Amino acid sequence: MWLINVASGVLTEFDNEDPPLYAIFSHRWGPKEQEQTFKEYRKGLKHDTTGHEKILKLRETALADGQEWVWIDTACIDKRSSAELSEAINSMFTWYRNAAKCYALLSDVHDAHDDAWKSSEWWSRGWTLQELLAPAEVTFLDAHWDHIGTKTYHARAIREITGIPESVLWGRVSYMHWTVAQKLSWAAGRKTKRIEDRAYSLLGLFNINMPLLYGEGHKAFKRLQIEILQKFSDESILAWQPPSRLVNIPHEVLAYSPDEFAGCSDMEPNLLRAASQTELRIEDPPS
Repeated sequence: MWLINVASGVLTEFDNEDPPLYAIFSHRWGPKEQEQTFKEYRKGLKHDTTGHEKILKLRETALADGQEWVWIDTACIDKRSSAELSEAINSMFTWYRNAAKCYALLSDVHDAHDDAWKSSEWWSRGWTLQELLAPAEVTFLDAHWDHIGTKTYHARAIREITGIPESVLWGRVSYMHWTVAQKLSWAAGRKTKRIEDRAYSLLGLFNINMPLLYGEGHKAFKRLQIEILQKFSDESILAWQPPSRLVNIPHEVLAYSPDEFAGCSDMEPNLLRAASQTELRIEDPPS
């Protein structure tokens, strides 16, 4: 795990199992040429970009909060290495969960004091779901890095935006206690640049690790469902509904995308098996 020292700006690698306390960053990427990659940051390139300015502001904000280290996906993952990229994606939920603080920059919101933050595109992105759920607390910032509020403070409004129960946002009830179908409903309608990332961005939500195969398209989400079926005894994963245009056409057992779970957010708990979230344990075969 690579972290940036907020005082010196030095990028340092730490053991995934024992990093120092750090703050973590959630944001929407700007134009690719404006973001500062791992290689560019280490070589001191592209200092005149908005991506570099973003890292400077992150360091400044974290330093003011007494943080010593920060993590940002643009500069802290060497995407030239497929092994490192795969490890990062499979570890990312854990990294957000273990962060001492999470800052979420809503770069399309220019006034922290009105309700414009509720319409930010941040809420419609695939990766930001785990970045909202995993940390104990998330602090939202506008384009000027002014404080909008926190996940817990705005829990009621966030529930209306995302469909995620307030009890989950407050941390009173773990997201793991909700059914597979309900959790997949929170991902309905969210967008990613790569089709595969609609599945990969959900790995941590189900505590699943699987190989990344960019180029497989929608097969990634079917692979994820198979992994879920092997891990949890939860029949709600079969409660998805096909798009209206296909409702009279026989469909497969597995859903095409998280969008087919959109109608599962309000499922009555008493219609679901009490043990639906039990993780399957594979016993050793008898000797």
